Amino acid sequence: MTMKHIDVIDKYIALQRSLGKRFESSGRILRRFGRKMDDICINDVKHQVVADFLWGTGPLSGTWRLKHSVLSGFYQFAISRGYVDSSPLPPDSPKLPPPQTPYVYSADELRRLIEATSVLHVAHSRLQGAMYRTLLILLYSSGLRVSEALGLTLQDVDLSHQIITVRITKFFKTRLVPIGPKLTQELSVHVARRQQLPMPVGEDSSVFTTRTGNRWPYQHVITLFQRVRRAAHIECPAGQLRPPRLHDLRHTAAVHRVLAWYRSGQNVQQLLPQLATYLGHSDVRSTQRYLHMTPELLEEASRRFARYSQHGGDHE
Repeated sequence: MTMKHIDVIDKYIALQRSLGKRFESSGRILRRFGRKMDDICINDVKHQVVADFLWGTGPLSGTWRLKHSVLSGFYQFAISRGYVDSSPLPPDSPKLPPPQTPYVYSADELRRLIEATSVLHVAHSRLQGAMYRTLLILLYSSGLRVSEALGLTLQDVDLSHQIITVRITKFFKTRLVPIGPKLTQELSVHVARRQQLPMPVGEDSSVFTTRTGNRWPYQHVITLFQRVRRAAHIECPAGQLRPPRLHDLRHTAAVHRVLAWYRSGQNVQQLLPQLATYLGHSDVRSTQRYLHMTPELLEEASRRFARYSQHGGDHE
């Protein structure tokens, strides 16, 4: 059975979504792969073309592993359905760099990032800079994933009750995220601006959009962040191969919350399950891994241990 490569991709994506999976990021990878293959039959895909796609255009990174995993699942499906006899994936993996260490932005760096959104002001999309400013403030203040923030619709933002509804999250659950008065005010101003743009599906329209009212594409948002980060003069940390990411705002939000708990004398271990729920983690272990020991956390933990020792081991 000979089929066009793109047709097999369509069948595979449809299968995954019929099983209840969102399959968004994996679907985007497969679509890019399909465009690279053009309109050829799946049996005509060459090993070298696949290797070039996996490698990409920049330095080798963990993205190679992600692409390989997605294509591996795709070709297992194609082989099982008889669309192709064997996989064109390379048999060996290259030596990949270690995973990027999560970055914790300082208060000064956060301020500079927010101020640097002014570089995004353009005549043909006059709300872009202000909208991106709100996005950064939301990500830091709420700890949302980037994809969760971009998935918000106007009806998900309840300003009167100061609640954000995050629907169909990473683990296919919906959660409620309470927000404080400062973030509520920021979102209130943003929503008023947002209503100046087209609203193709009314209150179901996206909170963060292009000038046409369509949802901001994930990759476009990441590209804009690179401009903002450079304008804020935040460079690659010593010993790291890549600069800080937009996703690191979520990590920063978690670390800063734990620091505040330490400094106010609260029981951090008892509060971690609450933080896990707030961040949408499946269990507290994910949150604990998320909170690697920064110098500030280590210092606060040391102070807590010193007080604990001075009181003969009694709990505070």
